[in-house]
Amino acid sequence: MNLDDIAGIAHEPAGKPKGAVVLTHGAGGSREAPLLTKICDEWAARGWLAVRYNLPYRRRRPKGPPSGSAATDQAGVVEAVDLVASLAKGPVVAGGHSYGGRMTSMAVAEGAARVDALTLFSYPLHPPGKPERLRTEHLSKIQAPTVFTHGTSDPFGSIEELRAAATLIPAATEVVEITGARHDLGSKTLDVPGLAVDAALRLLS
Repeated sequence: MNLDDIAGIAHEPAGKPKGAVVLTHGAGGSREAPLLTKICDEWAARGWLAVRYNLPYRRRRPKGPPSGSAATDQAGVVEAVDLVASLAKGPVVAGGHSYGGRMTSMAVAEGAARVDALTLFSYPLHPPGKPERLRTEHLSKIQAPTVFTHGTSDPFGSIEELRAAATLIPAATEVVEITGARHDLGSKTLDVPGLAVDAALRLLS
Protein backbone atom coordinates (compact mmCIF):
# COMPACT_ATOMS: atom_id res chain seq x y z
CA MET A 1 0.00 0.00 0.00
CA ASN A 2 1.21 3.51 -0.79
CA LEU A 3 -0.10 7.06 -0.64
CA ASP A 4 -1.81 6.67 -4.01
CA ASP A 5 -4.17 4.18 -2.36
CA ILE A 6 -5.56 6.96 -0.15
CA ALA A 7 -5.08 9.75 -2.71
CA GLY A 8 -2.55 11.21 -0.29
CA ILE A 9 -0.02 14.01 -0.66
CA ALA A 10 2.96 14.10 1.70
CA HIS A 11 4.59 17.19 3.17
CA GLU A 12 8.02 15.97 4.25
CA PRO A 13 10.22 17.57 6.93
CA ALA A 14 13.84 18.47 6.33
CA GLY A 15 15.15 15.66 8.55
CA LYS A 16 13.95 12.50 10.19
CA PRO A 17 10.24 12.92 11.07
CA LYS A 18 9.32 13.47 14.72
CA GLY A 19 5.98 11.79 14.06
CA ALA A 20 3.13 11.59 11.57
CA VAL A 21 0.11 13.80 10.90
CA VAL A 22 -2.88 12.59 8.86
CA LEU A 23 -5.50 15.15 7.78
CA THR A 24 -8.57 15.08 5.56
CA HIS A 25 -11.14 17.47 4.16
CA GLY A 26 -14.70 18.63 4.71
CA ALA A 27 -17.85 17.54 2.88
CA GLY A 28 -17.47 20.05 0.08
CA GLY A 29 -13.70 19.94 -0.18
CA SER A 30 -10.77 17.72 -1.07
CA ARG A 31 -7.13 17.21 -0.18
CA GLU A 32 -6.43 20.39 -2.18
CA ALA A 33 -8.22 22.62 0.35
CA PRO A 34 -5.96 25.62 1.09
CA LEU A 35 -6.45 25.18 4.85
CA LEU A 36 -5.20 21.57 4.76
CA THR A 37 -2.21 22.56 2.65
CA LYS A 38 -1.22 25.34 5.06
CA ILE A 39 -1.62 23.12 8.13
CA CYS A 40 0.46 20.33 6.58
CA ASP A 41 3.13 22.87 5.62
CA GLU A 42 3.21 24.03 9.23
CA TRP A 43 3.59 20.50 10.62
CA ALA A 44 6.37 19.73 8.12
CA ALA A 45 8.17 22.93 9.12
CA ARG A 46 8.05 21.68 12.71
CA GLY A 47 9.72 18.42 11.69
CA TRP A 48 6.71 16.15 11.18
CA LEU A 49 5.61 14.07 8.19
CA ALA A 50 2.17 15.45 7.28
CA VAL A 51 -0.19 13.84 4.78
CA ARG A 52 -3.44 15.27 3.42
CA TYR A 53 -5.70 12.74 1.73
CA ASN A 54 -9.09 12.27 0.10
CA LEU A 55 -11.85 10.36 1.85
CA PRO A 56 -13.30 7.37 -0.07
CA TYR A 57 -16.37 9.29 -1.25
CA ARG A 58 -14.15 11.98 -2.80
CA ARG A 59 -12.10 9.36 -4.63
CA ARG A 60 -15.32 8.08 -6.22
CA ARG A 61 -17.17 11.30 -7.08
CA PRO A 62 -16.61 15.05 -7.39
CA LYS A 63 -19.56 16.03 -5.18
CA GLY A 64 -20.17 15.85 -1.43
CA PRO A 65 -20.63 12.62 0.53
CA PRO A 66 -23.73 10.64 -0.47
CA SER A 67 -26.18 9.52 2.18
CA GLY A 68 -24.91 6.40 3.93
CA SER A 69 -21.21 6.92 3.15
CA ALA A 70 -20.10 7.47 6.77
CA ALA A 71 -19.08 3.85 7.44
CA THR A 72 -17.01 3.69 4.26
CA ASP A 73 -15.42 7.06 4.96
CA GLN A 74 -14.52 6.02 8.52
CA ALA A 75 -12.90 2.88 7.11
CA GLY A 76 -10.94 5.19 4.81
CA VAL A 77 -9.76 7.15 7.86
CA VAL A 78 -8.50 3.94 9.49
CA GLU A 79 -6.71 2.95 6.28
CA ALA A 80 -5.03 6.36 6.00
CA VAL A 81 -3.97 6.49 9.66
CA ASP A 82 -2.50 2.98 9.52
CA LEU A 83 -0.62 3.72 6.31
CA VAL A 84 0.86 7.07 7.34
CA ALA A 85 1.74 5.76 10.82
CA SER A 86 3.85 3.07 9.13
CA LEU A 87 5.91 5.73 7.33
CA ALA A 88 7.33 7.47 10.41
CA LYS A 89 8.19 6.59 13.99
CA GLY A 90 6.82 8.71 16.81
CA PRO A 91 3.38 10.01 17.76
CA VAL A 92 0.48 9.97 15.32
CA VAL A 93 -1.88 12.97 15.05
CA ALA A 94 -5.02 12.69 12.93
CA GLY A 95 -8.02 14.85 12.15
CA GLY A 96 -9.46 17.09 9.53
CA HIS A 97 -11.83 19.87 8.60
CA SER A 98 -15.55 19.64 9.39
CA TYR A 99 -16.94 16.33 8.05
CA GLY A 100 -13.43 14.88 7.74
CA GLY A 101 -12.68 15.71 11.35
CA ARG A 102 -15.98 14.22 12.45
CA MET A 103 -15.32 10.96 10.56
CA THR A 104 -11.83 10.79 12.09
CA SER A 105 -13.14 11.40 15.60
CA MET A 106 -15.75 8.67 15.15
CA ALA A 107 -13.14 6.17 13.97
CA VAL A 108 -10.99 7.04 16.99
CA ALA A 109 -13.97 6.82 19.36
CA GLU A 110 -14.67 3.28 18.15
CA GLY A 111 -11.03 2.29 18.67
CA ALA A 112 -10.58 1.51 14.97
CA ALA A 113 -8.03 4.28 14.41
CA ARG A 114 -5.24 4.53 16.98
CA VAL A 115 -3.81 8.02 17.41
CA ASP A 116 -1.93 9.99 20.05
CA ALA A 117 -3.93 13.18 19.47
CA LEU A 118 -6.88 14.47 17.45
CA THR A 119 -6.88 17.86 15.73
CA LEU A 120 -10.35 18.93 14.60
CA PHE A 121 -10.98 22.05 12.53
CA SER A 122 -14.49 23.58 12.48
CA TYR A 123 -16.05 20.51 14.05
CA PRO A 124 -19.68 20.46 12.78
CA LEU A 125 -21.54 20.30 16.08
CA HIS A 126 -24.91 20.61 14.36
CA PRO A 127 -26.38 21.69 11.02
CA PRO A 128 -26.67 25.50 10.72
CA GLY A 129 -29.81 26.72 12.46
CA LYS A 130 -30.53 23.32 14.02
CA PRO A 131 -28.77 23.32 17.41
CA GLU A 132 -31.02 20.49 18.63
CA ARG A 133 -29.38 18.06 16.17
CA LEU A 134 -26.09 17.66 18.03
CA ARG A 135 -23.38 15.39 16.65
CA THR A 136 -21.76 14.67 19.99
CA GLU A 137 -22.94 11.17 20.90
CA HIS A 138 -19.51 9.57 20.33
CA LEU A 139 -17.34 12.18 22.05
CA SER A 140 -17.47 10.46 25.44
CA LYS A 141 -15.67 7.45 23.90
CA ILE A 142 -12.66 9.43 22.66
CA GLN A 143 -9.56 8.59 24.68
CA ALA A 144 -7.09 10.75 22.74
CA PRO A 145 -6.20 14.36 23.65
CA THR A 146 -8.17 16.58 21.30
CA VAL A 147 -7.71 20.08 19.88
CA PHE A 148 -10.71 21.95 18.49
CA THR A 149 -9.81 24.90 16.24
CA HIS A 150 -13.02 26.85 15.74
CA GLY A 151 -14.21 30.20 14.42
CA THR A 152 -16.28 32.43 16.68
CA SER A 153 -18.76 33.01 13.82
CA ASP A 154 -19.12 29.37 12.71
CA PRO A 155 -22.80 28.58 11.95
CA PHE A 156 -22.20 24.89 12.66
CA GLY A 157 -21.72 25.61 16.37
CA SER A 158 -20.87 28.48 18.69
CA ILE A 159 -17.75 28.60 20.82
CA GLU A 160 -19.94 28.12 23.89
CA GLU A 161 -21.54 25.02 22.37
CA LEU A 162 -18.14 23.71 21.39
CA ARG A 163 -16.67 24.20 24.87
CA ALA A 164 -19.62 22.29 26.34
CA ALA A 165 -19.11 19.46 23.84
CA ALA A 166 -15.37 19.30 24.58
CA THR A 167 -16.11 18.50 28.23
CA LEU A 168 -17.67 15.21 27.10
CA ILE A 169 -14.23 13.92 26.09
CA PRO A 170 -12.53 12.13 29.02
CA ALA A 171 -9.05 13.06 27.72
CA ALA A 172 -7.33 16.45 27.72
CA THR A 173 -8.82 19.02 25.34
CA GLU A 174 -8.02 22.51 24.12
CA VAL A 175 -10.22 24.94 22.18
CA VAL A 176 -8.40 27.33 19.86
CA GLU A 177 -10.67 30.31 19.14
CA ILE A 178 -10.29 32.04 15.78
CA THR A 179 -11.95 35.40 16.33
CA GLY A 180 -14.40 36.39 13.63
CA ALA A 181 -13.79 33.29 11.49
CA ARG A 182 -16.58 31.31 9.95
CA HIS A 183 -16.58 27.64 8.93
CA ASP A 184 -13.65 28.05 6.54
CA LEU A 185 -11.48 29.37 9.39
CA GLY A 186 -10.30 32.27 7.26
CA SER A 187 -8.50 34.97 9.25
CA LYS A 188 -6.49 37.99 8.15
CA THR A 189 -4.97 38.55 11.59
CA LEU A 190 -4.40 35.13 13.20
CA ASP A 191 -1.98 32.35 12.22
CA VAL A 192 -4.52 29.52 12.24
CA PRO A 193 -2.10 26.67 11.33
CA GLY A 194 0.48 27.86 13.86
CA LEU A 195 -2.03 28.17 16.69
CA ALA A 196 -3.50 24.73 15.95
CA VAL A 197 -0.11 23.01 15.79
CA ASP A 198 1.03 24.75 18.99
CA ALA A 199 -2.04 23.44 20.80
CA ALA A 200 -1.56 19.89 19.54
CA LEU A 201 2.09 19.87 20.57
CA ARG A 202 1.11 21.08 24.04
CA LEU A 203 -1.28 18.16 24.45
CA LEU A 204 1.37 15.72 23.26
CA SER A 205 4.05 16.97 25.65
